[in-house]
Amino acid sequence: MFATLMIVLPVFALILAGYVVRRIGVLGPHATAELNRFVVYLALPALLFDIIAHTRWTDIWQPGFIGAFGISTFATFAITLAIRLRGPYHLADAAIDGLNAGYGNTGFIGFPLVLVALGRDALAPTAVATIINVCVLFAIAIVIIEAGLQTEKRPGRLVAKVARSLVRNPLLVAPVLGALVPAGGLTIPDPAETFLKLLGGAAAPCALVTLGLFFARPQETSERQAGSAALLVGLKLVLQPVLAWALATFVFGLSPLLTHTAVLLAALPTGTGSFMLAEFYRREAQVTSLVILASTVVSVVTVSGYLAWAG
Repeated sequence: MFATLMIVLPVFALILAGYVVRRIGVLGPHATAELNRFVVYLALPALLFDIIAHTRWTDIWQPGFIGAFGISTFATFAITLAIRLRGPYHLADAAIDGLNAGYGNTGFIGFPLVLVALGRDALAPTAVATIINVCVLFAIAIVIIEAGLQTEKRPGRLVAKVARSLVRNPLLVAPVLGALVPAGGLTIPDPAETFLKLLGGAAAPCALVTLGLFFARPQETSERQAGSAALLVGLKLVLQPVLAWALATFVFGLSPLLTHTAVLLAALPTGTGSFMLAEFYRREAQVTSLVILASTVVSVVTVSGYLAWAG
C-alpha cells in the first residue's frame, strides 16, 4: 500500500496546489476555464500527437490484451451510458459519466504503478491501454457529446454539423495527424520533438491543478450528486477490473503478466479527461470532480488489495 500511496501522492499534491492558489487569490475566478482551454487546445493535443507519432504497429499489436482491456473499458462505458439514458440525463452528460466510469488514469498513474508492481515488461501493454483510453474511448465520447449538443433534427444535416465540429476538435485532429508520421515513414525533427515533449508534459499536471481550482469554488454537494458519484466510482473500481480479469482469464487466456497488467490498469482511478470535457463543453462538473477525487482515494486501498491478492 505504501508504494501505491507514493505513486498517487503527487496527484493529490497537484490538486491541492490548484485549490490553495485559488483560495488565497493567486489565480482568479476565470482561471479554471482558461487553464482548461490551454490543456484542451494545446497541451493534450501535443501529448496525443506525440504518443501516436511514436507508436509502431508491432509494438501495440497484442490482440489478447487489447481484447481484455478494451472490451472491459468499452463495456463499462456502454453500461454507464445505458444506465444514465434510462433517467432524465442529457446525452452529453451521459457520455461524460461514461468516461467517469470507464476512463482510467493510465498515463499519469498507470506507468509508474506497473513499473513498480510488475516491471518494465508491463510498460508496452500500458502504452496500448493509454492509446485505447486517450484516443479511441475519448474520441467515441466526443462524438456522442457533439451529437447530443446539436439541435438539428434532420439526419443529413445533423451528420454534417457533427462532422464539422469533430474536424475542428483538436483532441481528434491531433492523433489523426500523429498517425501520419509512422504511416508515412516520417521522422519528427529534434526541435519539434522537444516542443511536443515540453507542451505535452504540461497536460496532466495542468489538468490536475485545474481540478483543484474547481474544488476551490463555493459549492454544495447534494445527496443525489453524492449517490451518482458513488455509483460511478463502484463501476470504475469494481466492475471494470472484474470484467478485465474475467476476459483475460476465461476468454483470451493471457499470461499472468498480461492478466495482471490488464486488471491493474482497469482498476485505476478515473482520469481527468472527463473533467476537461465537462468544463470544455460547459456541462455540470461537480459529480465528475467528486468521482475523480473519490476514485483516486479509494483506489489506494483497492489497487493495494489486488496486488496483495495477486502476490
